[in-house]
Amino acid sequence: MATRSPSVVISDDEPGYDLDLFCIPRHYAEDLEKVFIPHGLIMDRTERLARDVMKEMGGHHIVALCVLKGGYKFFADLLDYIKVLNRNSDRSIPMTVDFIRLKSYCNVLIVEDIIDTGKTMQTLLSLVKQHNPKMVKVASLLVKRTPRSVGYRPDFVGFEIPDKFVVGYALDYNEYFRDLNHVCVISETGKAKYKA
Repeated sequence: MATRSPSVVISDDEPGYDLDLFCIPRHYAEDLEKVFIPHGLIMDRTERLARDVMKEMGGHHIVALCVLKGGYKFFADLLDYIKVLNRNSDRSIPMTVDFIRLKSYCNVLIVEDIIDTGKTMQTLLSLVKQHNPKMVKVASLLVKRTPRSVGYRPDFVGFEIPDKFVVGYALDYNEYFRDLNHVCVISETGKAKYKA
């Protein structure tokens, strides 16, 4: 069995970055504590994950499944990097794209934004495996270190983060903050303002 790819581990006491150092939409200025993972770092890490996926799954036709809604941005960027590798390297991955619907697939790459407890992904994996795919791999931008975790870890991980409420890069809080480029920690003011 292949080994899991390493991830960038962000420590529990990571201070993050001052919001004034980045372009943050004015309407969120009071709603965020800090920038946790800047957009450029997300993009660079996503490019590396695309290389890892190519190394492990190259040569197999895969179906890339997007877990909506939060996964769409990471999904699009990861697949864009895989397409660049398809054009510019000696290996390639014939690829089709789908959104989570249960049907038969051969080789599956599930792309998720964040693994919190891992329960949802375990449920999804058991449903996908009922269709007997040859190979199933999971790529997640973020994995949260939380005492509520069931211990599930994806095959490809961008960042391992502390148990903080993060938004941005398509991660939302009641449908807000998907338009942020960076992954940020939401403030108590933001939680109160956008509470459902």
